[in-house]
Amino acid sequence: MAEPDGTILCLASYFKGEEFLRECKRRGWHVLLLTEEKLRDSPWPADGVDEILAMPDLRRTADVVKGVSWLVRSRAVDRIVPLDEFDLETAAALREHLRIPGMGQTTARYFRDKLAMRVRAREAGFAVPEFTPLFNDDQVRAFTDRVPPPWLVKPRSSAAAIGIRRIDSAAALWPVVEEIGDERSFQLLERFVTGDVYHVDSIVEDGTVLFAAAFRYGQPPMAVAHEGGIFTTRMLERGSEDERRLQALNRDLLRALGLLRGVTHAEFIRARDDGRFHFIETAARVGGAHIADVIAAATGANLWAEWARIETATPARPYALPELRTDYAGSVISLARQERPDTSAYDDPEIVWRLDKRHHAGLIVASPDAARVGSLLGSYARRFAEDFLATMPAPEKPTS
Repeated sequence: MAEPDGTILCLASYFKGEEFLRECKRRGWHVLLLTEEKLRDSPWPADGVDEILAMPDLRRTADVVKGVSWLVRSRAVDRIVPLDEFDLETAAALREHLRIPGMGQTTARYFRDKLAMRVRAREAGFAVPEFTPLFNDDQVRAFTDRVPPPWLVKPRSSAAAIGIRRIDSAAALWPVVEEIGDERSFQLLERFVTGDVYHVDSIVEDGTVLFAAAFRYGQPPMAVAHEGGIFTTRMLERGSEDERRLQALNRDLLRALGLLRGVTHAEFIRARDDGRFHFIETAARVGGAHIADVIAAATGANLWAEWARIETATPARPYALPELRTDYAGSVISLARQERPDTSAYDDPEIVWRLDKRHHAGLIVASPDAARVGSLLGSYARRFAEDFLATMPAPEKPTS
C-alpha cells in the first residue's frame, strides 16, 4: 500500500462533514477524526476515516491540547481542521501549540468572536450595526442613551440564532445583564436592524476569493429561529446590482480579516432605514442549513469537497477550482408536524434534492432561470406552511 500524502486531524463536535472526510481519503491522506464520546458511533463514513478518536468534551481546550500532544508522540500530524464552527478556536490553539500550518488564534478570533469581527470590520470601513461590549456599566448606559431600542444581546462565540435575546427597553436590559452575571463579558449589545438578510459563501486560496455565491434569505434566519416559519434561501442573479455589491463587500471583508485559505460563510443585512448593506457576521466554515447542497445544485462544486482539496493541497499538487455550471438554485426547509413528512406531491422537475430527516421537510430546486427558482420557492413556502409547518423555541445553548 502506498504511503499517504500526509495525515490530517479533523475535529468534530457535531456530526457533519462526511464529504470533507471522503475527499481527504480520495486525495491520498490518512484521516484521523477526533470527536466527542457521544458521537463516536454516529454514521461516520467508513470510506473517509482511518481512525476515530473520542474525548468527553472538545470545548475543554486544555484537555484537547494535552490529548492531541500525547497522540503526536507516535504519529506525525500535518494538518488540523475543525469541521464545525464550535471547534475553530480549539483547532487554532492546537496549531499554535504544535506549530502546524494554518489559521492561528488571532485570525480565528475574527471568524468566531462576534465582538472581534465587528471591531475589525468597523475599523476597515464597513457599515456595522451599532454595538458595544457589556464590559462596563457606564459604556452600556451611554450606548442605550445614544442608540434607540430595540437591541439584541448576543453571545460572542455562538452560532446561528442560539442564545440571542431581543431587548426593547433599558428597563428590560439590566435584569438580563444581571441574569448573565459573570458571563456578561462574553456577550455584546447591538442595535436591532430590520431589513433583508443575505449571505455569501466563498472558496479562498492564498488570500484570493476564487469562488463566491451570493444569496438572499426569505425570512431573516433569526426570525425563523425565534418566531417560527419557513426557511428559504436562493442565489441572486449573477451580474445584478445586489450580487455585484455583495461580491465586492465579501472580497474586501475577507481581505480585512486576514483569511488565507478555506471556505467562508458571511452574512449582511440591507437595512430598511438607510438601504445600505451592513456586515452581520462571518465564519470560516461551510454554511449550515444544507447551503453547500444548494451551491452544488447550481454550480456542481461541493464546498465540503473543495475545502478538503484546499487543505490537502501541496506545492506538487496545488488547488484549482473545478469547472463550474452557471445554473441557479434555492432551498425551502421547515420543521414538520409529521415524523416523516411526505413531499411526493411536490413533483416539479426542478426539484433535485429532498431532505430526509425526522420532523423536517425540505427541498432544493435548480434551474438555468433565476426567476423560476424564485417562483418555485415562493409557492413552496406557502404550501409548506399549510402542509408541514411546526414550531419550537429556539435553543438557548448549542446541542449536538
